[in-house]
Amino acid sequence: MTLVLQVAGKTDVGVVRTNNEDNLGYDTRAGIFVVCDGMGGQAAGERASKIAVDTVLAYFSPASQEGDNRVVGATFDGVSERANALARAIQLANQAIFEEAALNPAQAGMGSTIVAVLVEGNLCSIANVGDSRVYLVRGGTIQQLTSDHSLLMEQVRRGLMTAEEAEQSVLQNVIVRALGSEEIIESDLADHELLPGDILLLCSDGLTRRLKDQSILDLLGRTPDLNQACDQLIEAAKAAGSDDNITSLLVQVVSPSWRDRLFGSKRQWQNSI
Repeated sequence: MTLVLQVAGKTDVGVVRTNNEDNLGYDTRAGIFVVCDGMGGQAAGERASKIAVDTVLAYFSPASQEGDNRVVGATFDGVSERANALARAIQLANQAIFEEAALNPAQAGMGSTIVAVLVEGNLCSIANVGDSRVYLVRGGTIQQLTSDHSLLMEQVRRGLMTAEEAEQSVLQNVIVRALGSEEIIESDLADHELLPGDILLLCSDGLTRRLKDQSILDLLGRTPDLNQACDQLIEAAKAAGSDDNITSLLVQVVSPSWRDRLFGSKRQWQNSI
C-alpha cells in the first residue's frame, strides 16, 4: 500500500543558548527524515550536525549515482535491507565527522546524535545514535520507538536507578554513543509498519527533557496542523524550562486520497541560529 506523507519541521535556539547545534532535514521523494543534535566548542557542534544531515540526505537522493553500492560497515541480520541502508548512510556521516575533526584541531571532539526514518510504501525503518528520539503517535497513544544512548538510561536498563531518578539527575546530557566519537559507529535499527493517521515525531532532547510523553500526546491531539504543532511543541518546551536547542520534525501518514491536499517542499533542511 502506498501512503502519502505530510511533513513539518522546526528547530529553535531556545532561551539559554546563543547558537543552535541542532539540524533537521528531509526529502519526501526519497522518504528520508533526519534530526541531529551536535556537540563541540567553537561552532563544531553545528558543523557536525550539518555534516550528518547533509550526508544522509545525499546518500538517499534520487540523483545519487552511487546509492547503496557504497558498502560501508557491517550488515545487520534481523532487519530489512532498508534498515541496513540507513546504517550505511549513518556510518558515512560518522566517518565524515570523524575525519574532519581529525584534520582540524579546533574541531577536536565534535560529534552529533542522529535519528533517521526511511519510509517505503507502508513500511519504515528507524535508526538512532545518541539521545535524540523517534515517537509514534497512533490511535490516541504515544510510543517511544528509540532507546537513548545515555549514561542514565544505561543505568536504568541495568536496574541501577529508576526512570524517575534519572529524570532528576544532573547527568541527563551525558551520552555514551555519538557520531564522530570513533571511526566506526553502530546504529540501533528497527522496522515498523505504518498506518493511515500515524504521526512520527523526530526530536532532539531539548524537547523531551522537559516535556512528558503525555504532554506531547495531548498537544498533538488538539493541534491537527503540523506546522502549528511544531511551533507549540517548541514553545511548550521553552515554557517548561528547556535550557537547550529544541527541534521537532513531524511526519503524518495520510491516505492517498488526500494527495491533492498536500503541498510544500519535497526537500528541505533547516538550522536556526
